[in-house]
Amino acid sequence: MWRLVSAALALFGAVLSPALAQQPQRSECLAMANAAPRAIPVALRQAAGTAEVEITYAGHSTYFIDSPGGLRIATDYSGAYQVGRLPDVVTMNRAHSTHYSLFPDKRIPHVLHGWGEDGKPAIVSERISDTFIRNVTTDIRRYFGDDAGTDMIRDGNSIFIFEVAGLCIGHLGHLHHKLDDSHFAQIGRLDIVMVPIDGTYTMSLDGISDITRRLRASVVLPMHRFATPLDDFMRRIGQQFEIDRRSGRSFRMSRDALPSKPTVIILDGV
Repeated sequence: MWRLVSAALALFGAVLSPALAQQPQRSECLAMANAAPRAIPVALRQAAGTAEVEITYAGHSTYFIDSPGGLRIATDYSGAYQVGRLPDVVTMNRAHSTHYSLFPDKRIPHVLHGWGEDGKPAIVSERISDTFIRNVTTDIRRYFGDDAGTDMIRDGNSIFIFEVAGLCIGHLGHLHHKLDDSHFAQIGRLDIVMVPIDGTYTMSLDGISDITRRLRASVVLPMHRFATPLDDFMRRIGQQFEIDRRSGRSFRMSRDALPSKPTVIILDGV
């Protein structure tokens, strides 16, 4: 009898596996944002909370994210801002050449574009090692020399979201406009968010401050900083945010170590 049951289970698994492989990847950050609060077993909380990611600010809009499993990700990667070993995954946006490269190092196994081809939006939803990566598209302004006749390129930018070690990490890219309710719904919960604060090349400080407040991430990492006075950004996002200024360019974070009050972390070691 046991042999018959084992054979039946094996056959069921063989039939089910291809079907499961075709299912869309599941976002835990979206699930947690949309679900009602529920009890989580202590053992599971500890397992997710003790795993750490390391985040390094390389410069401009490039952050490196090192996962507990050894995966290295670089955001808005052009190749100009490099820290340590070559990344395994790079994400790019098409705003201008400091945010992408059409000729990245061939040793990088995963190159993810934030723009699509033939007018179609980019769709990124894949698990690489211990990290699930997805995107939410936004529009971008056209630049000098682009005479296509419209002011904006639809879906030309992507907000990339990295789900790793129980953390939801978002990178807003070269964001050029306010986000509507549909954008926030697609983004879901964020624990850490990287926001451009230049106030001109992307969007106004008032606009990005509104988005930062609404995302309600525990950790805010400014990028695209240029000469923007940090005080201006802090004054606009409000007194509910703490500021943590560090002399280095890297820090480690786990789910359990997220600050209880929203905090802007400034990495001055670049």
